[in-house]
Amino acid sequence: MVKRTLAILVSGILLATVLNVHSARAQAGQSSQPAEAARIGVERLGVGKQARTEITLRDKRKVKGYITTAGADSFTIVDQKTGAPQTIAYADVENVKKPHHGMKTSSWIIIAGVAAAAVIVGIIVKPAFCDGC
Repeated sequence: MVKRTLAILVSGILLATVLNVHSARAQAGQSSQPAEAARIGVERLGVGKQARTEITLRDKRKVKGYITTAGADSFTIVDQKTGAPQTIAYADVENVKKPHHGMKTSSWIIIAGVAAAAVIVGIIVKPAFCDGC
């Protein structure tokens, strides 16, 4: 009985130790991960006036413009509104995304509603009013 209790206790301590070491490694790796993701996002967009982007910084500010240069630790973006260049470190970036140029969600909902109405009219209403059409 004592051996069994001691074995369970030692197993629990070992398990807790392994989990704590794993979580410490995960936290250490997360600090460089957003900067690496930002660097990859900037590289994917490229450089030049066609490389339009919207950058969200860690302090929740947003910068819209195009990327003029991309280095190892930072990149330069020309602000869309002011035309002023701004150098931003990858570590200060929270999110890099390409501006959305598609239709809004409300437009898709309206199109889906019209299509559903056409299907309903074709399946239910037309046979009710048309004999053999």
